[in-house]
Amino acid sequence: MSLVLDSGLREAMKALRLTGMLATLDDRLAQARDTPLGHVEILQLLLEDELARRQSAALTRRLSRARFETTQATLEGFDFTANPKLPTAAIRDLAALRWLTNGESIILYGPVGVGKTHLAQALGHNAIRRGIDVRFSKTSRLLADLASGHADHSWDKRLREYTRPGVLILDDFAMRAFTDPQADDLYELTSERAAAGRPMILTSNRKPTDWYPLFPNPVIAESLLDRLINTSHALHVDGPSYRPRKRPRPGDSTTTDPTQ
Repeated sequence: MSLVLDSGLREAMKALRLTGMLATLDDRLAQARDTPLGHVEILQLLLEDELARRQSAALTRRLSRARFETTQATLEGFDFTANPKLPTAAIRDLAALRWLTNGESIILYGPVGVGKTHLAQALGHNAIRRGIDVRFSKTSRLLADLASGHADHSWDKRLREYTRPGVLILDDFAMRAFTDPQADDLYELTSERAAAGRPMILTSNRKPTDWYPLFPNPVIAESLLDRLINTSHALHVDGPSYRPRKRPRPGDSTTTDPTQ
């Protein structure tokens, strides 16, 4: 290929923002010279390079928007052997995301430290790989954010931000009793998401039947929780704490010897 044509091709790729194709162009041209591949086959490889780049960039954007505590919380990175009491089969079944297609929520409840937050984010990570937008939030932070919306008249906008994602993860749900405004906000949020068929993943230290007394208005509690609990997969996550396994071991270092 002449230098003029090569330069023109690269400029066209830049103008069209085909950076995935541009990054692998030299390798593909060399492949075209060294193998009997036809023009269509080389073009297909370049297009696959571009698709791979775009899919990777989209995944990175969705992970950033999710606001996970850590993007490393995946099912592949979870040590299921650490806790024989885990409902491993049920968790792996949820990993297939049929609940997402059916608009069914998930409740992970059990004692502190057993890995509920990791599992919730891992299921969210699976949804992101499927192309779904996910949002993670501590329940207390979400309620504080919506409360601020009442103060500055941006409540509708803030509620839409939590209604829009395909999956909303509320961590540490029902840690303490809710106030009347908080209960009202949760009712509106769950109603809007249910109407749109968008599921939630909740983690809690309390079993769902213990949530009812935390709401000041029993009518709101019944309406909100009956709808949520009866359309959710509730998994009891029990056993020894998962956190000690994540502590740095003696001799571990965050730095790496460049000579090794």
